Amino acid sequence: MPATMTPQVRFRSVDGVRIRYADSGGSRESVILLTSPWPESVYAFAPMWDTLSGHARLFAVDLPGFGASERREDLLSPRAMGEFLARLITEADLGTPHIVAPDVGTSAALFAADAHPERIASVTVGTGGAAVPLQLGEPLASWVLDPDLDKYRKMDPRVIVGAAADTIAGGIPDDIRADYLACYDGDRFVESMRYVRRYPEELPVLAGLLPRIAVPVTIINGRHDRVVPLANAEFLDERLPTSRLVVIDAGHFVWEEAPAEYASAVLDSITGNWP
Repeated sequence: MPATMTPQVRFRSVDGVRIRYADSGGSRESVILLTSPWPESVYAFAPMWDTLSGHARLFAVDLPGFGASERREDLLSPRAMGEFLARLITEADLGTPHIVAPDVGTSAALFAADAHPERIASVTVGTGGAAVPLQLGEPLASWVLDPDLDKYRKMDPRVIVGAAADTIAGGIPDDIRADYLACYDGDRFVESMRYVRRYPEELPVLAGLLPRIAVPVTIINGRHDRVVPLANAEFLDERLPTSRLVVIDAGHFVWEEAPAEYASAVLDSITGNWP
């Protein structure tokens, strides 16, 4: 990866798992913990890295099994990943961070907020499966519900990930695209599918917890998201006691398609400057 790419990534062990992360450093009072979306990586936050790092220390991570982080089977579920987030906060000495967890991080961050509210200042989620019953578009619906996982092993993961990247309005830099393809090469993509295939089992559990989550939650969704329709964000907003819904004129990959608007919503969430 070119040395000029921002953010600059490193590796470390957390809870015995080797993860890839980026840390903007500095002594700013606020800390933002960002979890990368799927099938992308920490570089999904590159378009807003400079903006956000001007207001807070950023710690971005590829969750276990995603991006370039090591996979561990017992962590490939939203609830287990929520516990991992809590351990990461402690082991990385992040204090009480604001979590920004789009896409697959949505359910994990909300599980963490329910179980460990004292460790989290606020949560920003969205574009992740949440509604019960499931309301997912293609190809995600098939990835979650298709009983035959083996057929996906026969597919070229670079074609699957490349097709997803091609839907990002405005495109992405070639080096970042290359990182996404490398992160999910071999069996990496099909094995990461195991996480979302836990949605039918775990999202109903999460739905029951939503009314008691005390941490303030911002939900950001693209208005034209056909993969994870806006109904998922509305489902959360209707049930969370302290939440706001921000709808941006973009598709599924809203953080890359409209980084200025996304960053602005994140900054409002960490300052408590809710309209």
